Amino acid sequence: MMVQQLQKIPSRRDLSQRFWSAARQFWVGPSRRLAWLLTIGNVLLVFLQLAAQFRLNVWNRDIFNALEQKDSAAVLHQALLFVPLTVAIVGFGVAAVYGRMTTQRKWREWLTEHLVARLLAHGHYYQLNLVRGDHKNPEARISQDARVATDPPVDFAVGIFYSVVTAVTFIGVLWVVGGNLTLDLAGAAVFVPGYLVLAAIGYSILASIAMVLIARRFVAVSEATNQAEAEFRYALTRLSDNGESIALLDGEREEQEGLRKSLGSVLHQWLLLCYQHMRATLVSNGNSVLAPVVPLVLCAPKYLDGSMTLGEVMQAAGAFVQVQSSFNWLVDNYPRLADWMASVRRVGSLIASLDYLEAVGRPGEPGTIRRIEYDASALRLRDLSVTLEDGTVVINDADVIVQPGERILVMGESGTGKSTLVRAIAGLWPWGKGEIFIPRKAKLFLMPQYPYIPLGDLRRVVTYPLPSNQVDQNNIRELMTLVGLDHLVDRLDEEAPWQYVLSGGEKQRVAFVRLLLHEPDFVVMDEATSALDPLSQEHLLTVVTARLSRAAIISIAHRPELQAFHQRILVFEHRPGGSQLIRDNQIMVPPIGRLPQIMNWLHALGTA
Repeated sequence: MMVQQLQKIPSRRDLSQRFWSAARQFWVGPSRRLAWLLTIGNVLLVFLQLAAQFRLNVWNRDIFNALEQKDSAAVLHQALLFVPLTVAIVGFGVAAVYGRMTTQRKWREWLTEHLVARLLAHGHYYQLNLVRGDHKNPEARISQDARVATDPPVDFAVGIFYSVVTAVTFIGVLWVVGGNLTLDLAGAAVFVPGYLVLAAIGYSILASIAMVLIARRFVAVSEATNQAEAEFRYALTRLSDNGESIALLDGEREEQEGLRKSLGSVLHQWLLLCYQHMRATLVSNGNSVLAPVVPLVLCAPKYLDGSMTLGEVMQAAGAFVQVQSSFNWLVDNYPRLADWMASVRRVGSLIASLDYLEAVGRPGEPGTIRRIEYDASALRLRDLSVTLEDGTVVINDADVIVQPGERILVMGESGTGKSTLVRAIAGLWPWGKGEIFIPRKAKLFLMPQYPYIPLGDLRRVVTYPLPSNQVDQNNIRELMTLVGLDHLVDRLDEEAPWQYVLSGGEKQRVAFVRLLLHEPDFVVMDEATSALDPLSQEHLLTVVTARLSRAAIISIAHRPELQAFHQRILVFEHRPGGSQLIRDNQIMVPPIGRLPQIMNWLHALGTA
């Protein structure tokens, strides 16, 4: 019995760990020198900003003392001192913004390139559609969530560090300036040491607890909102990508209804998010109103009895605000923290799925097909069974040898797994058992029914995936003329939405240009001529047969006339326990030039 490894659904904590295990490589991998240089620079700027803020707090005390004493010379001196102090504070602030955003930009660049490289490796971008897991819309997770996942942590790290050193510094100011307080309660003297420090810490703790309790669902709601937004973008992208089919089927009303439902989900999530923002604002705005007033009230008794000057009151009030702001970091950043945690989990779930696909692709993994490079010239499938991810058998025990130069036609009913077999040969489908032997250094070229059309000019379209500047331009023009695209030769440098400009038949002709440019050893065609008329099909296959005489060709098709271009036929049939290869016969090939006559005769016979 085949052992199949299914992807486990990771917990939220595991998703966060997956993200950090990948993201921290920015500081320990090849980019570590730049990462640590930026980190040290940000730390240095925090201390410079703190020094400037401390000096401003002292200036605040001195200016109010001068005003209380009506000392015009001292007031003028403090006014002049304020100019360079302001320049320093503004300059350090600007430098800190540059340091933080440069760190964010470089970290995002590294993480995005890391995710894209893993997504594009070994066909993972395709395999994600085949496995279970929370990794829908990987493009949104890379473009949007990777940005949100890397921007706030830098701000959070700098903010928390700044809050800690600021709290330590200004707690000292409160302790020195505020001193102790003696209260007369029912005739008993109660001594409160460092009462302003205790008040600042107590006030901050209460505000933080209030924020956690009131906005406790913020993270879950934010995560659901991001997912709804991604699904709405995906629905709009599908509308654009399938515009022709929708228009031909007059499906606009149905598409509009689907988009309305998707938008309704987005708006519902935004309503829930609005409620969470309102709850968070209740705490944060209440805190912003109370924080400046509380220290003034606490300092009033000592000012009124003459033990504190006005300058010391203002200095203590400023220090109190700094301390409570430091301790209330959670209150000020909770909504952004929620967004960040949601994006971290979305990126983490993508990383988890990529980890699973990489594990499945490792040689010797249970329930996977072994791909072996060897020194012979033939491609061989030995005891090959192809399954779904859950172990359901699609093709059972196929054993085929494909020699160089052979032309093999694969036929069978729809659903017998022919296209899945193609993906297994290409290495895109790892699930199953058995072995696929590939000649060492052999070039394999796949031609799907719907060729991919990249963005850019037509030259890039016809040479893809080869770089267009590395292909002989005269060869491109010759091959385009040969396959019947001579009417497009003069538009090679034109940029257009070619995926919509080219017809289905023209796209398949483009695929033949690519095939002739690559000159592979093995070609797998999956309904690669389905959009062509019989004469065009005959012409293109004749060209391939003449130009790539040493290449082996495996064709998957339903058209019986394709037998004229092949030497063997493999037929798959539905059987309990998976489709099986029931025929592997040689084909009596008629002369290719007589194919049109044969087709006309078959057509006449069918209409008689």
